[in-house]
Amino acid sequence: MAIRITGLNSGLDTESIITELVSAKKVSVDNLKKERTKLSWKVDAWKELNTKIFSLYRNTVDKLRFDNAYVKKKSTVSDSGLLTVVSGEKSVNGVQTASVESLAKAGYLTGGKLKTADGGKVTGDTKVTDLGIAAGTSFTITSGGKDTEITIGDDTTMSGLVSQLSAAGVNANFDETQQRLFISAKETGKANDFSFSGDDSALKTLGLVEDPGNPDGAVKIDGSDAVLYLNGAKFESDTNTFQINGTTYTVNAVSDKNADGTLKETSITTTDDYDGIYDTIRNFFTEYNKLVNEMDKLYNAESSKGYEPLTSEEKEALSESEVEDWENKIKGSLLRRDSSLSSVISAMTTTMMGSVTVNGKEMYLSSFGISTLGYFNSEENERHAYHIDGDPNDSAVSGNTDVLKSMIASDPETVKSFFTQLSNNLYNSMTTTMERVQDFKSMYKVYNDQQLDKELSDYETKISEAEEALTAYEDKWYEKFSAMETALAKLSSKQNAISGLFTS
Repeated sequence: MAIRITGLNSGLDTESIITELVSAKKVSVDNLKKERTKLSWKVDAWKELNTKIFSLYRNTVDKLRFDNAYVKKKSTVSDSGLLTVVSGEKSVNGVQTASVESLAKAGYLTGGKLKTADGGKVTGDTKVTDLGIAAGTSFTITSGGKDTEITIGDDTTMSGLVSQLSAAGVNANFDETQQRLFISAKETGKANDFSFSGDDSALKTLGLVEDPGNPDGAVKIDGSDAVLYLNGAKFESDTNTFQINGTTYTVNAVSDKNADGTLKETSITTTDDYDGIYDTIRNFFTEYNKLVNEMDKLYNAESSKGYEPLTSEEKEALSESEVEDWENKIKGSLLRRDSSLSSVISAMTTTMMGSVTVNGKEMYLSSFGISTLGYFNSEENERHAYHIDGDPNDSAVSGNTDVLKSMIASDPETVKSFFTQLSNNLYNSMTTTMERVQDFKSMYKVYNDQQLDKELSDYETKISEAEEALTAYEDKWYEKFSAMETALAKLSSKQNAISGLFTS
């Protein structure tokens, strides 16, 4: 870098002059930076949109290609307080009988009241030996089939004992107010219950031996399994939930008994859930419409001509809200008339308008009362959105006859066949769109991220080169002005010397 000497001899404002001289080149650098910023914003815009497109593709369209997406069942229990039933796709239609013999419970011990050897109150800091238990005494707790030995040391406190019990796999607490240990299994069921064995004297002193006849004694509720009778067959579970043949049964209460002591039965009626099939289709269109409307809005966005990213100096002259509004104007138009976006929209909308053959008959979405509102009836950027006739949540078509629901009820197989095929066609068209730019980095993307990354990298190179050229250009002018200042200094020195001859 050149030595930058200001106009000491010439009296010129060298800095201002050079700033003006290099301003044109600096504008070129700033313009490159602005273009890079716009491109980086465009990359971000594509990443955000691509995430939404891929989500519809993978999480919705992919699943709707298969029959099981439209197999919905519902079960009604005559005594809903007894048990609840959630049907799965493998649930069989018909009526079943059920009764509940017992619920799953966790083992629970309310310990006997404690006191120290001299009759005093026990606290968490009280040593266990103060209760009259000798140091070195041990006993065993069995929890969930695992044995753990508990040893009382000289300094073991009640809090320390609780910690040892907890580490053995149970919930344990000492209540100083009630002067009792409270212990419970962490899970329900017989297999997860707990018990104590070993030094009987120590266990009695700690209130861990059941003594229901004594008001201050310990009381133990054993862990138990839930028992469900379904169509006469017995099922057991260590929780209150059963998974049987694709159906989930949750027992909530024990069945009442008949006069002869047998359990009263409740009925479970399982049928096709037509509302569930309808909701599956409607939810798809809700997601599809949201995405296609957003894509239309981005593609048809207003031009941001005349708006460019702001330099640091330009931002300083504006408020934060003004900067945000300015930048949002640019960001909103980045995918305007984008060819890749046009391809995605075209691929999806063309597929949705296409026909599907069901049992030799050519059918369209309109065959099921599903269509767009048309160019003149649609809101701006909603012309590709579909509406289901009779949908109570859609004011535009809520008054129309609900063809879809009627067809689901009367001919569910046709509905299922049509929508599995249509979903498969949409899946394939979206896959093809992705494959056009598919390589290792661009997998599952509808835009060429590698190309955009290359363009960003090219901008970085151009900016670096332009900044180097700007610095060299600036240094050149400083060198010239420095040489001029040096020459003027020498001239001034000679003039002073000559003046000195005439005055001496």
